[in-house]
Amino acid sequence: MIKAPEHISALRPYMPGKPIEELERELGIKNSIKLASNENPIGPSPAAVRAITAGFKKTLNRYPDGSGYYLKTALAGKLSVKPDELILGNGSNELIDIAVRTFLAPGDEAVMAHPSFVVYSMAVQAGGGKAIQVPLRDYRHDFGAMLNTVTPKTKMLFIANPNNPTGTMNTQEELDGLMAKIRDNMLVIVDEAYYEYVMNSGYADSFKHFRAGRNILILRTFSKIYGLAGLRIGYGIAHQEIIAEMNKVRPPFNTNSLAQKAAIEALKDKGHIKKSKEINNKGKSYLYKELSSLGIRHVPTEANFIYMPVADSMDIYKKLLHNGIIVRPMGPAIRVTIGLPEENRRFIKTLKKLRVKS
Repeated sequence: MIKAPEHISALRPYMPGKPIEELERELGIKNSIKLASNENPIGPSPAAVRAITAGFKKTLNRYPDGSGYYLKTALAGKLSVKPDELILGNGSNELIDIAVRTFLAPGDEAVMAHPSFVVYSMAVQAGGGKAIQVPLRDYRHDFGAMLNTVTPKTKMLFIANPNNPTGTMNTQEELDGLMAKIRDNMLVIVDEAYYEYVMNSGYADSFKHFRAGRNILILRTFSKIYGLAGLRIGYGIAHQEIIAEMNKVRPPFNTNSLAQKAAIEALKDKGHIKKSKEINNKGKSYLYKELSSLGIRHVPTEANFIYMPVADSMDIYKKLLHNGIIVRPMGPAIRVTIGLPEENRRFIKTLKKLRVKS
């Protein structure tokens, strides 16, 4: 039987959750709520849904626009960049993989925080590279410690800002200090999947370094606040030379027609973004208050989820699951998506019932 190379065999695959319907059937429960994947609880813009409905009969027998011309034009106008400074991906996940395959040779190193988005280390290992994971400090990226791990073999550095799973952010001053010490032959990937949710005025402006001509790739997605997670569409911003190299690796037709159409309309719907932020901020305030009253530790978040360091996290996850509430176990913590008001209330009511403590 054929065997995969050792660096592939050693990978631990990403473990997706089961469909709600299957979980309910297995556990004998009904009316579950999913607070595990940081999705927008109100769904996508109605304008995006209309674009999908209008487009699917006309486009399903045709390959999508491989260049994403209209979506890149819309993004270029919104972001004040050139279309050839943009690349589209099947979610920003695919762009992580493309960047690694483009710029990381076997044996090269990539630095990232831990815990952070698990796909970084998986993509690096799958590409034959070495993932250097640096522990968070106070639940935030420790840029000083990350820089201390850089060697001549280091070709890439990942930053999730805000970070997943902790919801924490790094400031402009911190990013400026990091970028001042990055070699010219290194690529800094700043993953901003949740940047639309950020309320803190000190949040780092990664575009400052993009416009200064630095080797930086900024990743964003339509999966979170835009509510298009099921369509898998994301984008990257970098200088033309970086994008041109990535396009050599990018598969043809990697983003589908309906995703492109929906994303264009989602960009236009400012009211939907405003409503999504308002629901998230109200839910955040409610959960902060209730968790504090229960004596449950929680990390202040700039995203649409809350990281809760708790004892026996797996046991709590299972108990919540049997009560119809799906959260994400994260080793020494659980991560819960900020949901609709009634979902947040049910989550808190169940925590009280279970007498959860930190």
